[in-house]
Amino acid sequence: MLNEIIEKLFSKNTNSSRNEVKRRLKLVIAHDRADINPETIEAMRKEIMEVVSRYVEIDDSDSEFLLENSQRATALVANLPIRRIKAKSDIQNS
Repeated sequence: MLNEIIEKLFSKNTNSSRNEVKRRLKLVIAHDRADINPETIEAMRKEIMEVVSRYVEIDDSDSEFLLENSQRATALVANLPIRRIKAKSDIQNS
């Protein structure tokens, strides 16, 4: 039983790390193709987070910003897990 737990812990981390590396590599390739520097992407990410955060509480640790390329266009994809919708009074006080 202990071996199973250890195996699950290590295999999960390996898969997670591998997926994170793939995601970062795709992002770098998309940046190169779109010819947008990383500083601009980071500024866009911060501004998008700021605007969306006015209306909903976001889980920052799980959010993703990706540039995806197809043959026709480049798309900025924002995956922002929402914890809760803010009340109108919270929005007006922001």
